[in-house]
Amino acid sequence: MSCKFYRYLFCLVIMCLFFSGCRKSAEKSDVRNGNFILGFSQIGAESAWRMCNTRSVQEAAAAAEVQLLFFNAEQKQENQIKAIRSLIAYQVDVIAFVPIVSDGWEHVLIEARDAGIPVLICDREISIHNDSLYAGFIGTDSLQQGRNAAEFLLKKFAPLESSAENDDPDIHQTEPYPFDRPVRIVELSGTEGSSVAIKRGLGFREVLDRHHSVGGVPEFEIIYSKSGDFMRSKGYELMHSILDKLNDIDVVFSHNDSMTLGAIDAMKERDIKPGTDIVIVTIDAEQAAINALERGEVNCVVECNPMQGPEILRLSALLAAGESIPRISYMAEEVFSEDDDLSHIPLRGY
Repeated sequence: MSCKFYRYLFCLVIMCLFFSGCRKSAEKSDVRNGNFILGFSQIGAESAWRMCNTRSVQEAAAAAEVQLLFFNAEQKQENQIKAIRSLIAYQVDVIAFVPIVSDGWEHVLIEARDAGIPVLICDREISIHNDSLYAGFIGTDSLQQGRNAAEFLLKKFAPLESSAENDDPDIHQTEPYPFDRPVRIVELSGTEGSSVAIKRGLGFREVLDRHHSVGGVPEFEIIYSKSGDFMRSKGYELMHSILDKLNDIDVVFSHNDSMTLGAIDAMKERDIKPGTDIVIVTIDAEQAAINALERGEVNCVVECNPMQGPEILRLSALLAAGESIPRISYMAEEVFSEDDDLSHIPLRGY
């Protein structure tokens, strides 16, 4: 080929780079006016909670007239990493994602940093050596959720003499309880390696481990703990397996409502009365769990707020405009129990 052809090709490449740079500059100018592209990677659709979480982001993006590129990882970390790399290649303004597990994100976050794209971690936290690779976290306080679940049990199984000072007739207390042995707890934990499963378990144990009876014997003992992957079907299967192996279960502590509802189905098939024969504490506060609480089949529901969309969009807009955001932002959450007036709980929407 002639030198003339190569000169032409060189000029064409330079022009493409020039106009590409102009396009990106124009996009950044639009960002300052509230227009930007947000790439969002969700872990899947394994529960009503997760679907509501996705819907919240999609509705918030539509309301803000922000272009949203959405990816469903279908519970696979490799799918999520591919999605993030696609968003980097597309040159989105901000990447937000819900990490399936805590580890394994370092390399792809370095790629995002090198591309100049800020990253917002949502709902589940990550564990990396260099925290500067992401801008901030928005989600729920999983550690506190575990603590809240344990605090309910401390009150539920308080010795009768210590609770006699409380004259509230609405306090539901398990009585009589044989304090010659610890309260026996079965834990249905979430996805192995996920920050929510790790921290809910840690918060739960933190409260119970520092509570001992007068004789020094722990009043609470976790006799079995296994992951149900946040899925109703696995909660059902796991509970059947547990009931085959164990007797004298006092409490089921479940990391999410989907697993809880599956476990309740399994109990009913064994003629066990959930909420009466076995105390049930669950996390999420889906409508189905609140309904079960009202029926007396669940004793305590710890809220995990999925309505994170508006806050994700607000923080993403700040990042797109080159501004800083808080390192950690937690959603407001409540605890609902059998001791509450449940008539005032609004419909959950999930």
